[in-house]
Amino acid sequence: MIRVTIEREADGRIRAFTMEGHAHFAKRGQDIVCAGASAVSFGTINAIETLIGVSPHVSLGKDGGYLRCELPELEEAAAEKVQLLLEAMVVSLKTIERDYGTFIRVTSI
Repeated sequence: MIRVTIEREADGRIRAFTMEGHAHFAKRGQDIVCAGASAVSFGTINAIETLIGVSPHVSLGKDGGYLRCELPELEEAAAEKVQLLLEAMVVSLKTIERDYGTFIRVTSI
């Protein structure tokens, strides 16, 4: 199962997220749950970097089953834009979870 943990500040802003595990929905290369979750998460990181010019700290596991993204301290204008992208990511991941909840779980802490 893919476990996505969204880490929030006391005010509700996302400060980091971690994605770990494997969906095991289908064999490697045909796993639509893995592909969808990966596309959403990496697409969000790429959008943060390209559209807003913010470089989050990203850690990857060697086997492809681990991704962690931590945000640096940001000025308010950039922080609002980053939060919008991150909240869109959460909506997309929860949509995948709604349809494939046996293979992916999204939680906020």
